[in-house]
Amino acid sequence: METVLKSETQEVTISIDKPFVIIGEKINPTGRKILSGKIKEGDYEYVRGLAFKQVDAGADVLDINVGVPGIDEVAVLPEVAKIVSESVDVPLCLDSANRDALAAALAVLPGKPLVNSVNGEEKSMEAVLPVVKDYGAAVIGLTMDNDGIPNDAATRVSIAEKIIERAAKLGTAIEDIVIDPLVLTVGADSNAAFVTLQTVRFLHKEFGVNINLGASNVSFGLPDRHIINQAFLSLAMGEGATCAITDPIKLAITIRANDLLMGRDTYGTRYLRYWRGRQPKESA
Repeated sequence: METVLKSETQEVTISIDKPFVIIGEKINPTGRKILSGKIKEGDYEYVRGLAFKQVDAGADVLDINVGVPGIDEVAVLPEVAKIVSESVDVPLCLDSANRDALAAALAVLPGKPLVNSVNGEEKSMEAVLPVVKDYGAAVIGLTMDNDGIPNDAATRVSIAEKIIERAAKLGTAIEDIVIDPLVLTVGADSNAAFVTLQTVRFLHKEFGVNINLGASNVSFGLPDRHIINQAFLSLAMGEGATCAITDPIKLAITIRANDLLMGRDTYGTRYLRYWRGRQPKESA
């Protein structure tokens, strides 16, 4: 199953038999004071710089979140999304629960963006799914509902099924739905990653749908987070995950290595090209 995203000049295909898709996470003000301040000030050169760095590091898609308290998201999200789309060639992922902000941003973007996200709550599906259909976008579906995030894989899969069925009734094909099975920190619950990996496995088997992860959540509150994130990503890719909202600067090389080991990189050309591009330039 292929989920195709498009910018004005590039096409990115998310699929189990293609290289893992990296969605750069850094244009998100949560926990980032400098970015929050720049968005409040309307100084978007800093945002443009984050876009360049992530694409250079290997991001295939860029997540755009402007959720700073007190700003007019309906005005700011399309403005930032347009600036980023004019600065880099990759497709964008619009990260907002605000229906009007999503509609405003989708109206100014070329191609076919990804919307992050909808969940199994009735309110969320009613707000987001019609906008996704109206603008021909793809959407990430989160396996949570009014009761929160279930602590078992079966319930998460049933929420995914509800989102898929509701989207289908509105005319959005399953190919345009990417399910995020959600992962919580193993620092609070040692079974958290295991349940998510089970969910990935079941989703892949039951629906063949593309699967996204917010990979860094798993290590929150623990030391040496990078090692845990690397291990989790490798396990999730093995179970059928096909994309992740993550830090390309830290994790692109791990993802390239996993693609190589999973037979998705003929002769290791992508891995070698990426590795060579990261080496220090020799002085003349």
